[in-house]
Amino acid sequence: MRYIPNTDDQRSEMLRTIGAGSVDDLFSDLPASAVLDGKLDLPEPMSEMGLMKHLNELAGRNVDACSQTCFLGAGVYDHFVPLVVDHIISREEFTTSYTPYQPEISQGTLQAIFEYQSMVCSLTGMEVANASMYDGASSIAEAAFMACASTKRNVVLVARSVHPHGRAVLETYASLRGITVKEIGYSDGTLDMGDLKGNLSDEVAAVIVQSPNFFGSLEDLKALADEAHSVKALFIAVSDLLALSVLEAPGRLGADVVVGDGQSVGNAMNFGGPHFGFFATTQKLMRKMPGRIVGETLDRNGKKCYVLTLQAREQHIRREKASSNICSNHSLNALASAVHMSLMGLSGMKEAASQSLLKAAYGKERLIETGSFRSAFDGPFFREFVVFSDEAPRSINDRLLSEGMIGGYDLSNDYPELENAWLVAVTEKRTKDEIDRFVSVARGE
Repeated sequence: MRYIPNTDDQRSEMLRTIGAGSVDDLFSDLPASAVLDGKLDLPEPMSEMGLMKHLNELAGRNVDACSQTCFLGAGVYDHFVPLVVDHIISREEFTTSYTPYQPEISQGTLQAIFEYQSMVCSLTGMEVANASMYDGASSIAEAAFMACASTKRNVVLVARSVHPHGRAVLETYASLRGITVKEIGYSDGTLDMGDLKGNLSDEVAAVIVQSPNFFGSLEDLKALADEAHSVKALFIAVSDLLALSVLEAPGRLGADVVVGDGQSVGNAMNFGGPHFGFFATTQKLMRKMPGRIVGETLDRNGKKCYVLTLQAREQHIRREKASSNICSNHSLNALASAVHMSLMGLSGMKEAASQSLLKAAYGKERLIETGSFRSAFDGPFFREFVVFSDEAPRSINDRLLSEGMIGGYDLSNDYPELENAWLVAVTEKRTKDEIDRFVSVARGE
C-alpha cells in the first residue's frame, strides 16, 4: 500500500477500542529474544518522488514479457488477455470476495462460477466440473486421490511426459497417503505404450497422461484410455483449455477425469502464479470430486438462483468422510478465465489456438532449415516443440536475451537424458517478423 491514511487520532481511537495503550502493547507477549533491539539496517528515508524513481529503477532491471519478445513456455504461456478481463475482475464485488460461504447472498459470485463450470464441461467433454482448484499440479494429485478412493486401489501410473512440477506434487501428496506412484517412460515424445502395458495390473487405480504434454506433443488419448480401462483403472487426462478449443475433448475419447492448469485462458503469466486448476469428471464420480459444485435452481418464488450443490470437503462434513482437505478455490482466477472465454467465444479461442499451432510449426521448420537445429520428436504438437542443438540452450538464451528476446527452456534441467534439448513455445502473439528474428539470433547470425 503506497499511502496509509490513518491519523494519530484514529490510531489512538483504535488502540482505546481494543484496550491497548500503545502499538508496543500488541507485542508484549513476545519473548525478549524475539524482539529487535535497535534500528533496522535500512537507508535513510527518501522523498516520495525520490522513492518512486528509485523503485522504478529497480523494477527496470527485471526482464519481462512486456519489454521482451517471449518464446518461453514450459507450463506458463504468453497469450493475449483482453483489457476488459482485468477491468471486470477488479470490480470490488469480485476482487474482495473470498469464497461463497453464505451462498444465498453471493448470487453474482455463484453465477460466475456456474458459468465457468459450464464452459469447462463444454471444452473437456465431461458432465461436471468443480469451482476450480489451486493450480494444475494440485488438480493432478487430487484426481489421483479420487481414483484411489473410487477403485479401492493404491497404485498410480503417471507418464514421465507430464509436467515435472505436476509429478513432483503428486509424489509429495502420495507419500503421505500410502499411494505408490510409478512413472511410465516416453518414446518419440509421447508415452511408451510398451512400458505402460508392462506396468498395468489389477492394483492400478489410475493412469495419468498429459496432452499436449510437457514437450508439446499430442498423445493418443483414446488408445491410452482403452488400455487403462482394460484393468478397470481410471484414465486421467491432463490438458489445456485453450488447446481443447481445437482438439477433441478428452471426455469423448474415454477420459474419466480431465484436469489441468487454466493459465492459458484469461490469466497473465503473473510471475508463474497465481493461476488456477480445473477439474472435471463424470456424474458417476461426482460425489468423490474435491472442492465444490455450484448449481442452478429456482427459489420458492420461481426465480432462478444459484446454490452450492456439493461440498464434499472437510470444512463441511466429517474430516474422515471428506473427499479432500482442499479448503479453497481460485475463484478470481477462474472468473478471469470465464470472462476471457465469454469475450473470445469458441471461434475466438479456436483462432488463438490455431495461430499458436501454426506459428509453432513455422518456428520449428525455420529453426531446422538453418541446419543448426534438429527435431527431437516427429509427432504432432501444439504451441510447443523440442529441438536439439550442438550449442547449449543456456548459451543460446543468453544471446537471445541480449537482443531483447526470452528464449526457450533447457529440458536437461528435468530430463538429463535430453542434453542440449530446447523447448520453444510460440503463441498467437508472436508475429512472423519476431519468429524470423528469433531464428536468426538463435542460429548466431
